[in-house]
Amino acid sequence: MQFIDEARIHVRAGDGGKGAVAFRREKFVPKGGPSGGDGGDGASIVLVVDGGMSTLLDFRYRKEYQAPAGQPGANKDKYGRGGEDLVLRVPPGTQVFDAAAGGELLADLRDHGQRFVVAKGGKGGRGNIHFATPTDRAPRRSEPGLPGQERDLRLELKLLADVGLLGFPNVGKSSLIARVSAARPKIADYPFTTLVPNLGMVRLSGERSFVLADVPGLIEGAHQGAGLGDRFLRHLERTRVLLHLLDATAAGGRTPLRDYEAINRELRLYDPALAARPQIVVLNKIDLPEVRARVARIAAPFRRRGLELYAVSAATGEGVPELLEAAWRMHAQARDEARNEARNEARSGDPHEARNDAHSEVHAAAPALERPRENARSRKAGKRA
Repeated sequence: MQFIDEARIHVRAGDGGKGAVAFRREKFVPKGGPSGGDGGDGASIVLVVDGGMSTLLDFRYRKEYQAPAGQPGANKDKYGRGGEDLVLRVPPGTQVFDAAAGGELLADLRDHGQRFVVAKGGKGGRGNIHFATPTDRAPRRSEPGLPGQERDLRLELKLLADVGLLGFPNVGKSSLIARVSAARPKIADYPFTTLVPNLGMVRLSGERSFVLADVPGLIEGAHQGAGLGDRFLRHLERTRVLLHLLDATAAGGRTPLRDYEAINRELRLYDPALAARPQIVVLNKIDLPEVRARVARIAAPFRRRGLELYAVSAATGEGVPELLEAAWRMHAQARDEARNEARNEARSGDPHEARNDAHSEVHAAAPALERPRENARSRKAGKRA
């Protein structure tokens, strides 16, 4: 399946149906009065998170979405049928932006089954039964239905992962994620083998687990579009920990320390907050004798900078269990710190609002989800009651 992580679409909700102008003409009822029913509400367009999806491919070839309009009202107090909502499925991690309002973030959709009304249908117009008065018992007017909401949207997918893999091309990121999870990315001995991000679930003892993301390799100048550029770095923005893979066999004057500094420079130019994220520095390919003989010498400059260098082999699995335990500990620490920070913010602000914000980030980033509309039958029954 082709991986698409950005799409632009135009959505238009359904218009409300027109209210009817009609009068009762029943036998033995000489003065029946108005009987024009209301028009039905237009259908809304709703985004729903589908945990089985991992790409925005469905929105690449279809850009326009129109929800059905409500039916007009009729005589004998008949209400028009409301339009059926148009449901669009999106993968977890989809952010919804209003393309015509300065790029405002409307919703951040993460959890399976989460819903967001992105375009609300127009309300149906009232029929002439609502306009009868003591001085006008035969009104000949009704309301047109209101137009449905119309929007230009930009959908952006950011993978939901706990730990992210990054580094130069061919340092062994794909080999590592294939070693520790069920992910099966393409592995080859040439640069830029990985063209799209990959996700893998890493399972440890004691029912512990975390999601690992592998993004295509970076090179110097990526922030200016070199190589595959920085377009895939967005998929690391949600991670709490970064695994920075280095390769001691790189040619062309590259060294593990230079690679480490170059990649971190690209991260700072892309987003300083991403560069400041906790990192675990990993030297791969120690199964090669020439690399194993140089591990101590390679680790020395990192140690002087206060960085511990983990030496592993993605090919044989040597050192990988210790690396995964370190990643879990750092991830758990970052997760607990984030929870404590949210708890402290809740205590310092309004308890009710802070509790709601901590429970769902969508409430902080997007408008409240609209309540389901009443259907025409239940609304009519309520008015008659």
